[in-house]
Amino acid sequence: MFFVIRIRGPAKTDKRIADTLKMLRLNRTNHCVLVPENPTFEGMFKKAKSWITWGQIDDKTLEKLVFKRGRLDGNKRVDQKRAKDIAKKIVKNQSLNGLKIKPIFRLSPPSKGHKSVKLSYPKGALGPRGDKINELIKRMI
Repeated sequence: MFFVIRIRGPAKTDKRIADTLKMLRLNRTNHCVLVPENPTFEGMFKKAKSWITWGQIDDKTLEKLVFKRGRLDGNKRVDQKRAKDIAKKIVKNQSLNGLKIKPIFRLSPPSKGHKSVKLSYPKGALGPRGDKINELIKRMI
C-alpha cells in the first residue's frame, strides 16, 4: 500500500495537476490517503510529484495512524481495539472499502518542519520516499 501526502498548496497549480490531486482526494495541504499499489496510481504520482510525497507504509505506523487520525462515519474517533482490527483489514484487503472509515487522514504539519517544499527527497520533501515515509508520518501524527 502506498501512503500519499500533499505537501504543497493550491497556488500556481496547473489545472491538469489539480484534477489529478482531486482524483487522489488530496484537496488540502497535509491531507493524506492510502492507495493500492498499481500502475494507474503510480502514473498519477509521477504527474503530481511536485506537490506530493509517497511511500510504502508499514503495519505498526498504519495502526498508530488509524488510532490517532482515523475517523469513522459521523466524525467519531477510533478506539484502540477497533484501530488494530481496521489496520489488519486494510493490510489484508489493500483497501478501505466496507470499513466505514473516512478515506482521508488529516495530519498536522511535521514537527521540525519540512526541509524544503520545492525540492525532491532527500534534499526536500517532495517525491517518492519508499520506507522513509514512516518517519514523516510519525512526525506529522
